[in-house]
Amino acid sequence: MNNTPPGLRLLRPPTVIGQFHTLFFGSVRMFFLGVLGFAVYGNEALHFSCDPDRRELNLYCYNQFRPITPQVFWALQLVTVLVPGAVFHLYAACKNIDQEEILERPIYTVFYIISVLLRIILEVIAFWLQSHLFGFEVHPLYMCDASALEKTFNVTKCMVPEHFEKTIFLSAMYTFTVITILLCIAEIFEILCRRLGYLNNQ
Repeated sequence: MNNTPPGLRLLRPPTVIGQFHTLFFGSVRMFFLGVLGFAVYGNEALHFSCDPDRRELNLYCYNQFRPITPQVFWALQLVTVLVPGAVFHLYAACKNIDQEEILERPIYTVFYIISVLLRIILEVIAFWLQSHLFGFEVHPLYMCDASALEKTFNVTKCMVPEHFEKTIFLSAMYTFTVITILLCIAEIFEILCRRLGYLNNQ
């Protein structure tokens, strides 16, 4: 018999893979972004320089190079991906649903699977957006079209600081997204298998 109080059981997903994803991989991902992300991207705007090295040109070209900063994008991605699971657990808390009931009652199983599918969809969208915003490699030179700022500038070369480190970090974030998608797919299979096992034991 499970003597864990309902309030504590609600803090954990009903599957082993879901618990691993939430407690371990999610924490690693947040740590990686919070600590290493700041170290790699924290002073990027200050060291981004163009030719000629003028403050307004550097700022204009940096905004063109980074429509949104990677740290902000990945933070929004993490928060957005957490929403479906948070909504489900809020619903479960309001209905006083425990882990066993999620597997025993079909309607709760369906709701949980939908929340996992939404996480997969959001991760796929984030992967697509990341590829369009940042690409898969950071090049050392960026060609900036600064003609709108001043006609004499036209297209100017800009130096991207620590481009190799950024490429490695970018690859790591793509890898995290892919692993998250695979974990979500595995979680769906686990909950379906456990649901079938519950039905067979009836």
